[in-house]
Amino acid sequence: MASQRGVERLRDLEPSLDEFQTAVFAGLSQRQKTLPCKFFYDPEGSRLFERICELPEYYPTRTECRILRDRAETIAATVGPRARLVEFGSGAGVKIKLLLRALDQPVGYVPIDISRGHLLAAAAGLAADFPGLRIAPVCADYTRPFALPTIRGRLARVTVGFFPGSTIGNFNPDEAKTFLSLVRGLLGPAAMMIIGVDVPKDARVLHAAYNDADGITAAFNLNLLKRINRELNGTFDLASFAHEARWNEALSRIEMYLVSMREQTVHIAGRPFGFAAGEAIHTENSHKYGIERFHALARAAGYIPVEAWTDEHQLFSVHLLRAR
Repeated sequence: MASQRGVERLRDLEPSLDEFQTAVFAGLSQRQKTLPCKFFYDPEGSRLFERICELPEYYPTRTECRILRDRAETIAATVGPRARLVEFGSGAGVKIKLLLRALDQPVGYVPIDISRGHLLAAAAGLAADFPGLRIAPVCADYTRPFALPTIRGRLARVTVGFFPGSTIGNFNPDEAKTFLSLVRGLLGPAAMMIIGVDVPKDARVLHAAYNDADGITAAFNLNLLKRINRELNGTFDLASFAHEARWNEALSRIEMYLVSMREQTVHIAGRPFGFAAGEAIHTENSHKYGIERFHALARAAGYIPVEAWTDEHQLFSVHLLRAR
């Protein structure tokens, strides 16, 4: 698909409907029913997540943006000129602007997102804000191997991965190590990585962030069932499921669930799935890492920690890593 000036042709590797159905069937067939959180982000899910990021209870986005704003010049000086930026889960493209404004002559930007429409809209907006920047969007599940597109006519001195928003916490530690290793291979030798990581904190703060008073997180969670109904001919009664987010102290993570309010049978593409009253579908984890614990994970994945920054209240951290 061609786009406006400054935006390269989209590389479209969006997961197919068959992949979606296979993942849903596999997850709901387990003893502890699960659904992959990567499928939250259809157009409505992406819109709801943007609203979550603006909520007063949801501290990660505003705190990370403040850290990036305060440290952008330091990051830019460490990265140096003529960097190619590769963002995993680019979303609305808000945080990348903080880096682009500080960097010296960035040669290109590769936003990678699973939501095609959201990706293209964000790329077009970014091209308008940075008219000299070449943007090469990729619609893909970034947890799977793929080749990065080239930026036509631009030679980068260094490639820098960007993974904001504490999305690394959606993986369990072994999965996070695997993902970071995959990214290291994708970005190439001597690449750098900037990662947002949420840190452990008072359980009351965490509970409020994932159970907001306006019910936006609940709507975001339930939208996954709405998507299954629409795309896979599902029969979920959304009023019969409730959002629940729990803090698991032992595993240092928030766990999100959709809880069946009654005994019921749901059909998806003609296949039945039974639910007992009170039975939960596990939809997402959000692991929280102290700085030293995350540095140990990064080293195990083949990175050298360069720097870590946090805010004055120790709510969030941003890490700069270099591939070994």
